[in-house]
Amino acid sequence: MHADDLREDISQLEIRIEELAKRIEECRKIILMSKIAMSIGALLIVALVVGAISFTPTTLLGAIIAVIGGIVGFGSNTSTLNQMTIEMKASEALRTELIERIDLRVVG
Repeated sequence: MHADDLREDISQLEIRIEELAKRIEECRKIILMSKIAMSIGALLIVALVVGAISFTPTTLLGAIIAVIGGIVGFGSNTSTLNQMTIEMKASEALRTELIERIDLRVVG
């Protein structure tokens, strides 16, 4: 493979790695928000059961929605995060392999 072709492939891999890094960070943020939603929903349910706040169907429904929505957001983004992390590691390994194929010269 020609060195210019290798450099182009490396460049494309670096762009892909940057995109994956951004998406991974977005997943981490969504996972954090999901954990917060689950916690708030659970705290509301406990507060309703204990009687710390007055019971209304709207509050109970909102708490249940927060818990279920948090679980769904957490689960789907965790699996997506794992898949993207695997893909990013594979891309980084391929980039390293391509860099090693280039006949680099020491400039003195």
